[in-house]
Amino acid sequence: MFNAEPAVASEEPPASEPLAALKHFRPAGRGFWADVPDPLWNDWRWQLRHRITTLEQLERLLPTLTPEERAGAILANQKLAMAITPYFFNLIDPGDEFCPIRRQVIPRLEETDTAPWEMTDPCGEDSHAPVPGLVHRYPDRVLFLVTDRCAAYCRYCTRSRLVSNAAGYDFHPEFDRQLDYIARTPAIRDVLLSGGDPLLFNDEKLEDLLSRLRAIPHVEFVRLGTRIPIFLPQRITSELCQMLRPFHPLFVSIHSNHPRELTTEVREALGRLADAGIPLGNQSVLLRHVNDDVQVMKAHVQKLLLCRVRPYYLYQCDLIAGSAHLRASVRKGLEIMDGLRGHTTGYAVPTYVIDAPGGGGKVPVSPEYVLSRNKDRVVIRNYEGKIFEYPEAMDGRPLFRASVGSLNET
Repeated sequence: MFNAEPAVASEEPPASEPLAALKHFRPAGRGFWADVPDPLWNDWRWQLRHRITTLEQLERLLPTLTPEERAGAILANQKLAMAITPYFFNLIDPGDEFCPIRRQVIPRLEETDTAPWEMTDPCGEDSHAPVPGLVHRYPDRVLFLVTDRCAAYCRYCTRSRLVSNAAGYDFHPEFDRQLDYIARTPAIRDVLLSGGDPLLFNDEKLEDLLSRLRAIPHVEFVRLGTRIPIFLPQRITSELCQMLRPFHPLFVSIHSNHPRELTTEVREALGRLADAGIPLGNQSVLLRHVNDDVQVMKAHVQKLLLCRVRPYYLYQCDLIAGSAHLRASVRKGLEIMDGLRGHTTGYAVPTYVIDAPGGGGKVPVSPEYVLSRNKDRVVIRNYEGKIFEYPEAMDGRPLFRASVGSLNET
């Protein structure tokens, strides 16, 4: 656990660490739980039973709580419960108010502020639910919500109306109805299990659900959306990975936002999944004072590849009520993407998307690389700012001619 002195509050966080330091793999350590025997510490059920869920626990374990954090912890259960696994809590720097781990899981008073454009259901999931707990927004795939529980609760959660039931949503999945809809809808070839977190199910319950999905002929592949490998790597047991093997093609999308989350424990857990033949992708959310920095994001995506995980999406933070203090600008997101494309391997570059408010689905956004286009040529720029022409004949056939220039500074 970090032993830094309390930081002096400031308007801006300190500059990011050097790339090499950010990419270094470290264990989370034991911190306040140094006396816990290994068999208990490495038991995912023990981790769940000993989560930090109250202000009293926070004040004992994190004496540097700010007034905004203390107020947020008092009010948290009115909107989204607080829960942090001991393992993940050890990644918090108690001396840094802007610690990127701390900002993701410790409530703040700002969560009670709602801007006029913020919503309880920013992605319009409820309006695309033909049966409770099943979202059918895109033609050939569905989001199958299996639970309202997570190992820990992200303060920017898109489904905070549902997750943890703090707001009284009273979510009760009805697997029979959800599976029946999928079976009656041949266009559905892709099913994403999410929630909440499906890996909170025990092996037997998850195996039963996967078996029922696999019995539907037109379901070609299944995905699990989970943050368990990050919050609770102890859950990724050899037994779990062995159980998942028969359900290929099976994909797992994890959720990591900062290189500090990628510990040696996480790398080993992800390695077990990869060794079971499961393709791994990562979905990040762009967050202010967490990963809204080119250096931090570059280290994160490169470190993901070292964990055998392909960066998949970078999401603009949804317009969830009470998230303005965590929302970085789209301009910052484009700046980061400009700093990745061409500056690191293409495998490390995610697609930056905005989930269109109200249920429009994911819309990719990127820096302007196409500068102009007419009937006989496309003018493009590369990552260095150099300009190129790509000639085309009237019938669309490329011509073998190109010129190079320089992008004028503005």
